[in-house]
Amino acid sequence: MKKSKVWEKDGFVMRPADRKDAEHYYEQNYNPLDQEAARLTGSKEYFSKEEVISFFHKSIEDEERYLFLLIAPDGRIIGESVINEIDVALRCANFRIVIYHPDGRGKGIGTWMVEKTRDFAFEELKLHRLSLDVYSFNPRAKKVYLKAGFKQEGILRDAVRDGVGYADDILMSILEDEWRQIREHANVGDMADQG
Repeated sequence: MKKSKVWEKDGFVMRPADRKDAEHYYEQNYNPLDQEAARLTGSKEYFSKEEVISFFHKSIEDEERYLFLLIAPDGRIIGESVINEIDVALRCANFRIVIYHPDGRGKGIGTWMVEKTRDFAFEELKLHRLSLDVYSFNPRAKKVYLKAGFKQEGILRDAVRDGVGYADDILMSILEDEWRQIREHANVGDMADQG
């Protein structure tokens, strides 16, 4: 049985996806996919309804994947945070995030999603390592990941295209000891605020 958690911030909710979300997930995000979201994730803009709903259902059923949806205050699904490629023996996994709509970007919600998903990976899944990759033409996301404690560990040079040319794919990760230090530092700060 998969672990479950729900987070709230400023009217936004991040929660596990449910089968009943499939139609809204498609209609609100993939009809078509926002151009900037497609560019930053290396995805195509147009998917068939069948493709999206089939993938959505497989994602929910996959024991090696957690799909959390970001729900806006108005009830729309506007983003997702995913832990996938979970290797129980190695205690490692991959991580990715997307905010589908421009009105959800630049408000700190992405940073909040990254931090909550990171904490879930180490607290609930007991991971040792959480990794991700980010394109070099997405410096805002890289900054968020660095702030959340991820460290750059490599670059796949000219590994992706950005319309006009090639771009790098930057590999990043955070280990459980690094995460613990971040949490301890945050707890010390919280106690200082209360004192």
